[in-house]
Amino acid sequence: MRRKNTEKLNEILAQVLKQNHLDEKLYETRVIQSWSAVLGDNIMRYTTAIYFNKKKLFVTLSSSVLRHELFLTRDEIKNSLNKYVGADVVKEIVFQ
Repeated sequence: MRRKNTEKLNEILAQVLKQNHLDEKLYETRVIQSWSAVLGDNIMRYTTAIYFNKKKLFVTLSSSVLRHELFLTRDEIKNSLNKYVGADVVKEIVFQ
C-alpha cells in the first residue's frame, strides 16, 4: 500500500535546514570546500585563508601577481562558485 503524502528525504532535509537558518552556513562551507575544485590546485597552493563575512568571500593569497589576476576575473569566479554549489551564496569576493 502506497501512501499519498510521501516526500523525498532530500526535500525534507532542505526544509529543516531552511527553517532553522542552517542552509546558508552549509552553502558557505560548500563554497570554501569547492575553491580548489573550481580554481585548481595551482591556485590553492597560493591560497592561505578563505572565510565568509556577511555574504562576502574573503580570500588571502600569498602571491600579489595572482591576487591581481584573480581580482580582474572575480565576477567569473563568483559565478562559477555559485554555479558549482547550486545557490547564490557569494555576493562579492575580496582578495587580500
